[in-house]
Amino acid sequence: MSYSCSRRTFVGGTLAAGLVGAVSGKPVRESSPIAGDVVPFHGEHQSGITEPPLAPQQQGIFAAYDVTVDNRGELTNLFRTLTERARFLTSGGPARPAPHSSGSGLLGSTLVPDGLTITVGVGASLFDNRFGLAGRKPVELVPMTAFAHDDLSPAECHGDLLLQLCANHDDALINALIDIHSHAGALMRQRWRIDGFRSPQRPSGTPRDLLGFHDDVANHFLTDVKGRINEFIWVHPPSPEPAWTTGGTYQVIRIVRFHLDQWDRIPVAQQEKIIGRHKVTGVPLNGGTNENSPVVYDPQGEVMPFNCHVRLANPQTVGSRFSASNPYVPDKVPPVHIWRRSYQYMRAPDVDGRMDAGHAFCCFQRELSTYTDMQQRLEKEMLVPFITPTGGGYFFALPGVTDDHDYYARTLLT
Repeated sequence: MSYSCSRRTFVGGTLAAGLVGAVSGKPVRESSPIAGDVVPFHGEHQSGITEPPLAPQQQGIFAAYDVTVDNRGELTNLFRTLTERARFLTSGGPARPAPHSSGSGLLGSTLVPDGLTITVGVGASLFDNRFGLAGRKPVELVPMTAFAHDDLSPAECHGDLLLQLCANHDDALINALIDIHSHAGALMRQRWRIDGFRSPQRPSGTPRDLLGFHDDVANHFLTDVKGRINEFIWVHPPSPEPAWTTGGTYQVIRIVRFHLDQWDRIPVAQQEKIIGRHKVTGVPLNGGTNENSPVVYDPQGEVMPFNCHVRLANPQTVGSRFSASNPYVPDKVPPVHIWRRSYQYMRAPDVDGRMDAGHAFCCFQRELSTYTDMQQRLEKEMLVPFITPTGGGYFFALPGVTDDHDYYARTLLT
């Protein structure tokens, strides 16, 4: 069942009611005597996307907002305010409470960034007739529509803005949200939010998702060859996109509920066929020494089933003599490279007492169609009976803030 998702649907009232850098040539994380773990804020690209490359922070929040300002000048003020707070929160120093507020005090008298990154994206609805931005909308940016097996809730779709906050511990994230709301809460209103976590490496390799399989394994294909991240992730000339988008990227968020009671009842060998990897090691079913071993598809689909997750996500049919034998995929599919940065979630049981747990799937790509084409293929995968996407949206992650004089969305608004 699919639902249309109204831009003005609000959940939980204000943010308070819901509360209980990729930098070229710079180190990903710097050490500070007062801040400890600092991810550089300034750069050509926003932090919290491809940096740190294979070890994202263990806690994350995705929060979507509708802006409540009336004109472009006020919108600019919102982005300036978000920049000021993000710059401070990610760098650390003596805590400075907001005007007319004593501050949360959650981190004590000295703000410890704790690896905090704050990544800002814009949704298609920001480019309506309110701010005169319609002619500057990214070419492929559209509201997320339901795929065949989605059950989208209007309460968890879309938004004018998306804030992605990641840190090593929950207190740093919650403190950042409280701070941002204290300074910008009058200019925007929370629409939906999903809190997530990443597990430690068990026993090695990438962390596991709630299905028990290694997650985000394929990112290494983009880091193994120099220039691939720039080619497949960042918008850059020549491009059909507006000039202001250079240095940004399309971001997909999908809240995917796992039916763990059903999943856990099927044999591990069948689970491995559904995914295309061994559960304990992450090694592809075709063989190898570790999870990063090359994936090779057998022409008969006996070892790596044609409709397993791995094979449909990246069919590798271009130039392949196996393409004609695969009934699930067209003969020619371009290489699929997306940057995954997902988190797991677990919430209170639903009204029927069923466990609400799953995947806050997040990925970045230079072209949104790279993701949507992949998802169309995955509508045929064997995993479908065990998952239900329920919300999320498509956003454009803004170019980075280059220095102390720059601010989020400056090239869009000027």
